[in-house]
Amino acid sequence: MQPTSTQNLVLFGDNLDAVAGLPDASFTLVYLDPPFNTGRAQVRRAVTSTRTTTGGLRGFKGRTYERVRGDILSYDDAFEDYWSFLEPRLAEAWRLLADDGTLYLHLDYREAHYAKVLLDALFGRECFLNEIIWAYDYGAKSKNRWPTKHDTILVYVKDPAKYHFDSTAVDREPYMAPGLVTPEQAERGKLPTDVWWHTIVSPTGREKTGYPTQKPEGILRRIIQASSRPDDRVLDFFAGSGTTGAVAAALGRRFVLVDRSAEAIEVMRRRLPEDTVFETVAPAAGGVAAAGA
Repeated sequence: MQPTSTQNLVLFGDNLDAVAGLPDASFTLVYLDPPFNTGRAQVRRAVTSTRTTTGGLRGFKGRTYERVRGDILSYDDAFEDYWSFLEPRLAEAWRLLADDGTLYLHLDYREAHYAKVLLDALFGRECFLNEIIWAYDYGAKSKNRWPTKHDTILVYVKDPAKYHFDSTAVDREPYMAPGLVTPEQAERGKLPTDVWWHTIVSPTGREKTGYPTQKPEGILRRIIQASSRPDDRVLDFFAGSGTTGAVAAALGRRFVLVDRSAEAIEVMRRRLPEDTVFETVAPAAGGVAAAGA
């Protein structure tokens, strides 16, 4: 199904199959929160990327990309399965981004450094915008190393000369040292930097849906405010509990969400606006466990 520009849509099925029918350059913002590569076995499809002068994946950087990819995959066999799963989805994300569009790839510390190098070669280093660190302080405390309390969000744009970014639309945050600024500045708050201090979803808070990988609305709100405008279209490949859609709708954006988890679909049915359309995509062979926001 091809959604209209005014339709909110949830697609139930494998995201590669689901997004294949969506038109090129139709989203201002694409967000991916894939399963983190924490040692779980991944079932993957065989996908190759080759240089071509007649169409193909236009964002790829030809031989440079293939060389970088080969170097990394030969260095870390464990990463190969994960990247072979993630790579075709990033290629589709590039296709679906409008010229003023932005990609947000949400990862943890195990994969972010590999993904950064490969995305530089895949999208073009000039298309790298930010590495956002989402820092939180919750959960177990390690006694034999510095406790790991952050995620990484890599931000790439389709065209560095055309992308949309509006920092003035983003909710401000308190100064960490309000005594060092004027009272007026302290009351207004400051624009966020690339380090975001934000708690996880509270186990007893109003946001809690019970979905295990749910992300806070505040994180998605900041992303959507900065990198899209009212009535723009937002796509989430791994929708999970539907946070991206819930925030997008509240901000006057339209969304397309994809997930292959029946549990996620049921959570989204309860959470998203009543006019949201739910469609089932023909099941694909293979795949991995759902993650998502």
